[in-house]
Amino acid sequence: MELKKLLVGIQNYKSKGDLEIDIKSIADNSKDVKPGSLFVAVKGFEFDGHEFIKEAIENGAIAVILDINSNLKGVKVPANITIILTEDSRVALALVACNFYGNPSRKFTLIGVTGTKGKTTTTYMIKAILEKMGKKVGLIGTISNYIGEDCLGDSSRTTPGSIELQRTFYEMAKQEMDVVVMEVSSQSLKYNRVLGSYFDIGVFTNFYKDHISLKEHTDMEDYFTSKLKLFSMCKKAYVNADDFKTSRLINESKNCEFKTYGLDNTCDLLAKDVTITNICADYKVKIDGKNERVKVNIPGRFSIYNSLAAIAVCTYEFGANSDQIKETLENISVPGRSELVPNKKDLPIMIDYAHTPESLSSILTAVKTYTRGRVICVFGCGGDRDKEKRPLMGETAGRIANFTIITTDNPRTEKPEDIISQIEEGIKKTKGKYTVIVDRKEAIKEALKMLTKRDIVVIAGKGHEKYQEINKEKIPFDEKLIINEILQELKK
Repeated sequence: MELKKLLVGIQNYKSKGDLEIDIKSIADNSKDVKPGSLFVAVKGFEFDGHEFIKEAIENGAIAVILDINSNLKGVKVPANITIILTEDSRVALALVACNFYGNPSRKFTLIGVTGTKGKTTTTYMIKAILEKMGKKVGLIGTISNYIGEDCLGDSSRTTPGSIELQRTFYEMAKQEMDVVVMEVSSQSLKYNRVLGSYFDIGVFTNFYKDHISLKEHTDMEDYFTSKLKLFSMCKKAYVNADDFKTSRLINESKNCEFKTYGLDNTCDLLAKDVTITNICADYKVKIDGKNERVKVNIPGRFSIYNSLAAIAVCTYEFGANSDQIKETLENISVPGRSELVPNKKDLPIMIDYAHTPESLSSILTAVKTYTRGRVICVFGCGGDRDKEKRPLMGETAGRIANFTIITTDNPRTEKPEDIISQIEEGIKKTKGKYTVIVDRKEAIKEALKMLTKRDIVVIAGKGHEKYQEINKEKIPFDEKLIINEILQELKK
């Protein structure tokens, strides 16, 4: 594609060299550069792409995009290489990717789901209902990406980088998806990874304290305003009427049409007569003018919110009927979200992605309402992330669980013992019984040794993840396999 066509939409750039050259590929990693590439230099948390321009050119780049706000001293570009100087190379990268792949998000209905909790479950529910209606649906999210029923593999992050995202959209359009539903993380919005994508529908699940760290968001205002960006990019949105940030979100999103769902406040789609058991949640809701009883195959109050969001989108936008909705939600399953692990002893063992004080409180409170015996909680906190939440999570577990085992959870570059000691600061404020077992497998083993059929073990924090991230290395750690391995050991 002609270089100048790739630059459409980029404001106030300056160029030196030929803009009519044919660009065969685009890259923001010098290792991905091929002969005839455009290389976009982006400054990241650990690496600055401007330091790899020489390598990119050696690999075949014939044009480079630079960021005027980066340190360009020492950056030398040969005279035969076209240079584009931009005000923000992240913005340029997103728009170039859209242009290179022919703006594929215009070729299907794109639904973006954002919020602190519930994004994954809500996207799975929407996908499942729409497929029940006979639509071809793509999914992009935390666990995996799908084109219809074909899994593209595990995701490395919630929302892909700009090039990967538009390439995935391109493949989805090529395979004629009717709808694509995706999780839109706050960081992807903050750093413009989804810029240029044509969102038809937005969904806001909730807002809680999370992702506050040097590598994420500076404070809660930065976190919220990042999420707010989605609703300047879509025409219609469905939002949680019970969340304290919803009124501000609506007031500050002038060009978006909103509908609301909830349990407590006046809204367009209201759940009534709620019942929550150890295997499901069910409630009454008005679908197509009739009060219908809906059963969701995931227990907990949060499941009601997630399913309401899915029902709102699928009924108001696509005309789903009550039978399609009820049949789908009664059989829905989402990996690592309130997931009961099958085992030969039929012991109640649940894994969940809960990794914030609010999500941990939600899952522990939910299981405690229906568990006859003890709630045994195994959890840790991730390294190189928000440190303030660690004692809060300790306090949450100590207050709700009958017994807590504090352990390791993706320590990354931090010492597990340091993270655990910060969690202990919180649990010591409660009367909760607990112990510390640094090795996560041994912690799970200890919990399972304590477990009877009257109790439940909640292993929180990792959910669908199949690894432990330690010192920048991802070590295989599939909790479902590990649980059954331990049960076999204990049987012997």
